[in-house]
Amino acid sequence: MSGITNWDEIIKKEARGLDDYDLGEVQELNEEFVVTKRGVVDKDKFYLPRSKAVKFDGDKVWFNVTKDEAKALKRD
Repeated sequence: MSGITNWDEIIKKEARGLDDYDLGEVQELNEEFVVTKRGVVDKDKFYLPRSKAVKFDGDKVWFNVTKDEAKALKRD
């Protein structure tokens, strides 16, 4: 379990994966996923399973996702 009790708190917060991989900023939530967006011009959008959320320290939400796993979770 993630230990995140109030999911709404993570909106507009920075998201990080394993090895401090930048997953962008949390944009929205749904039942299954946390949607993040990274970049200014070429935006990458990640659909990260809520089950992969590990912790939230007040500023950043951390996911148990590698760089390669994140690329597989990227959508346009």
